[in-house]
Amino acid sequence: MADYVLHILILLLLPPLLPGVIARTKAICSGRTGAPLLQNYYDLARLWSKGTVFSTATTWVFRAGPLVGLAAILTAGLMMPFGSHQAPIVFSGDMLLFVYLFGLARFFTMAAALDTGSSFEGMGAAREASFACLAEPALLFTLLTLTKLSGTYSLSGMLAHKSVMNLLHEGAALLLLAGGLYVVILAENCRIPFDDPTTHLELTMIHEVMVLDHSGPLFGTVLYGAAVKLFVLGALVTHIAFPFSSASEILDWGVFILSQLLLAVVIGLTESLMARLRLTRVPHLLMVACILTAFALLLVLR
Repeated sequence: MADYVLHILILLLLPPLLPGVIARTKAICSGRTGAPLLQNYYDLARLWSKGTVFSTATTWVFRAGPLVGLAAILTAGLMMPFGSHQAPIVFSGDMLLFVYLFGLARFFTMAAALDTGSSFEGMGAAREASFACLAEPALLFTLLTLTKLSGTYSLSGMLAHKSVMNLLHEGAALLLLAGGLYVVILAENCRIPFDDPTTHLELTMIHEVMVLDHSGPLFGTVLYGAAVKLFVLGALVTHIAFPFSSASEILDWGVFILSQLLLAVVIGLTESLMARLRLTRVPHLLMVACILTAFALLLVLR
């Protein structure tokens, strides 16, 4: 029970720190002081204390979009094990629900964008749907590979320490999965080179353009949901990239948190060294992620 409580506390409290680490890393690489690490917490508190303005053209779909999206991602987080500890929600086949929950969050985000009647937000929703068609297969190939190695359809079972350690005997598969998943996490969280979360040019935005009309608490919910999504998908990446655990439970939680922070630093370095891709090149990179994870599956099936 204590592990479940700690799991929930980490899931609720730690995600906003990751974007702060990414921003801080980028600031250091560019020689700037940058914002404080806890800036996202301040921004969320400020947004959640404000009022909300609704357009007369919107319906309940616009209001439900951020709330349903956050609820779906938090539920997915309850299925993802942190470190070597079992997740609070475990059942056979939960890996499929895990993928569908992200799809549900994406659907309501796009529906809320379309509900505004804005051509710019509709354009962003179309881009989001198109790129998701290439990112989701890579995620499914990854889960199928882990299923083959572990012999279970449960995330807690396939990501258990002993199951993931089997990947160390499949060095090529480990590298392919880690590389493909890293591309997916950048795409799913609209990071460079796929998108720039700090830009305000509607013609080039993907995710940010879909939430232009959100304000106050709803916009804070959108930002918080994006941070949780990065944290949950990052947990999947760190399970594969850093398949190590400690005999001490407290130390194991610490290793997991440090691996998440290290992943945020790597993302910050990536965004410092790369520029945003042209939209026509984005599908090519996502196809590379699909091919990498598909080859990893073929390697373990041989």
